[in-house]
Amino acid sequence: MFNKIKHGVLILFQLAGLSACAQHDNLPQSKTFQKMNGQKSEVTAHLDTATFGAGCYWCTEAQFQQLKGVISVESGFSGGHVKNPSYKEVCNGTTGHAEVCNIVYDPSIISYDEMLAAFWTTHDPTQLNRQGNDVGTQYRSSIFYHSALQKAKAEEYKKKLNDEKVFDKPVVTEIVPFTVFYKAEDYHQDYYNANGDAPYCSFVIRPKVEKFQKVFKDKLKSTK
Repeated sequence: MFNKIKHGVLILFQLAGLSACAQHDNLPQSKTFQKMNGQKSEVTAHLDTATFGAGCYWCTEAQFQQLKGVISVESGFSGGHVKNPSYKEVCNGTTGHAEVCNIVYDPSIISYDEMLAAFWTTHDPTQLNRQGNDVGTQYRSSIFYHSALQKAKAEEYKKKLNDEKVFDKPVVTEIVPFTVFYKAEDYHQDYYNANGDAPYCSFVIRPKVEKFQKVFKDKLKSTK
């Protein structure tokens, strides 16, 4: 049923070893990251949307759900050429889609700059068309911008991350215009919260969430 647990029990410990699929440890200390993460929210009565591809959308969803100002996170697909693709079709790598999260957020609480800081923390943006054991164009690092301002900020910070050599390799995140988002099947939504004891969640997603929580401890929603 779940292609995501595609490698099975025999390689769970391998998954655990690669679970970070992680970005360079110096990211939170970089000047570029600190600038992104320190940008103030804006005074507005309107919600906004960010669409990010960061490998497995189960992982991305579980991390962004933690942030104050994030209203909703939906897992799905963008950037392809087939209408209403199924998860199985996307996994075949023939539809051109990336696994993404469509994130509605409140810019009066969290800025797009801070959203970008979170995005580049969720995954390793130097891996081309893969995240660890998840291999294929559907796992590419992607920012689908919804406005000229989002495009400018994404391009500016990507350049600064590379100029600062924050990562061991160049950031390969694609920055392309948003066109359409197709929501994935219901069982993909809120996956980590609904299946926290599943092997993939325990060995792969949970370590990422815990690391994310440490980096953004001052920006997390209250658990009370």
